[in-house]
Amino acid sequence: MSLDVHQLDSFLLVGSAVTLLAILAVRVSSRVGLPSLLLYLLMGVALGESGLGIQFEDASAAHALGFAALAVILAEGGLTTGWRDLRGSLRIGVSLATVGIGVSVTIMALAGHYVLGLSWPVAILLGAVCSPTDAAAVFSVLRVVPLPRRLTGALEAESGLNDAPTVVLVTLVSTGAVGDHHPLVVGLIILAELVGGGLVGFLVGRGGALLMRRVALPTAGLYPLAVITLTFLAYGLAAGLHTSGFAAIYVAALVLGNSELPHRGATRSFAEGIAWLSQIGLFVMLGLLLSPSRVTLNEVLLGLAAGLILTLVARPVSVAVSSLAQPMRPRDLAFLSWAGLRGAVPVVLTTIPLAEGVGGSERLFDLVFVMVVVYTALTGPTLPFVARVLGVALTERHRDLELEAAPLERLAADLLQVTIADTSRMHGVEVAELRLPVGASVSLIIRGDQMVVPEPRTVLRHGDHLLLVTPRAVREDVERRLRQVSRGGRLARWLREDARRTPERD
Repeated sequence: MSLDVHQLDSFLLVGSAVTLLAILAVRVSSRVGLPSLLLYLLMGVALGESGLGIQFEDASAAHALGFAALAVILAEGGLTTGWRDLRGSLRIGVSLATVGIGVSVTIMALAGHYVLGLSWPVAILLGAVCSPTDAAAVFSVLRVVPLPRRLTGALEAESGLNDAPTVVLVTLVSTGAVGDHHPLVVGLIILAELVGGGLVGFLVGRGGALLMRRVALPTAGLYPLAVITLTFLAYGLAAGLHTSGFAAIYVAALVLGNSELPHRGATRSFAEGIAWLSQIGLFVMLGLLLSPSRVTLNEVLLGLAAGLILTLVARPVSVAVSSLAQPMRPRDLAFLSWAGLRGAVPVVLTTIPLAEGVGGSERLFDLVFVMVVVYTALTGPTLPFVARVLGVALTERHRDLELEAAPLERLAADLLQVTIADTSRMHGVEVAELRLPVGASVSLIIRGDQMVVPEPRTVLRHGDHLLLVTPRAVREDVERRLRQVSRGGRLARWLREDARRTPERD
């Protein structure tokens, strides 16, 4: 269908207005702890056939656009995740994305058939589409919940990797190919695609990092484009080799994001921007695809029942089984169970059977849509409260020092901005008594409205903002030392237990 100039003008007007409104909605959602995706979905419904009357019923287009948006979101997740945030929880994260998915799919399929009365194909599809967590939904809420790395790392790894096996399973079921293989063979196919995609992503990421370090592009703005293109190259290569493109793009982005690349800060900012744009377009599109007039009371009740089984049975059991790979405290496992937010991923996955014309797929789409909206709205805002009740949230005692970093690319160093909170024992410590690793130094102290160039005998005070320059190779040691002094004062070097353990890093 051709698009004339007047239609293009209208599209740009409506599109820019919706995008601006969606961007402003982020502030509202972050204040109340509600994932912004819910607001975007409702905006799509308001623009659709029951609102402004925009018609959108092309499941195939929704499938293609949805997968493209998910790929961008996964690329951003990999590029902005530090390896040190993942490595301590990688085993349970991978286990949740594989074994946990299998357990959840099994429970939900059985419940869908025997409890909800769905046919076996639709019940299996229900289990497959609703089992993976959504990175965008999880971390839009977790930004306001201070958690230790052992939990954020597990959730990040799970959200980044669990799309891959579920996409394969949903595709096999939707095309009818799953009936041609033994369940064990299906499991091996999924495992092979996941491992193969991860390997492709690793190789592209390492090769891309070497290329970016050696090539000299004429302008800094080309580096972010080149890095994003490399992640999609990994996706395309993996798909061409019949392995998981989602696993490939996440692993490639993770490798690139943790490599010493030129203009890393600009690359991460660019990735975050296009990821937000992808989320907005994805969720609004899925809202447009919904026909509220088609949603009956029966679908609403089925969606509520399915969400209840998923939240209270399937998710906790899958987390418990997955923890065999990396045991954690019961309170940590309880939080992981409650924090398994669903978002765009389940709804996007339902477009696969819709595009294939599977019987009952429209009913499945409506059911999953209701489930995602209701239970994300229920669990998202309660995460801070649940974290405090379970005792997994970092307390104010652990937040005595605030650290922010900006890259200094030409020096292979980072600029740290440190804020000394009122509870910090760094108050009264002299600059020389910090005893920072070799190469790191305090360059400037901002005290009230004054800038102080520090000397070795300069005494630090509550409320001071310190600017430190540190070589990237010793940055983690610098941060560890600062936190030791913040908790132990000038005697921190004799507090061996404090030197060995940093609560924020657990």
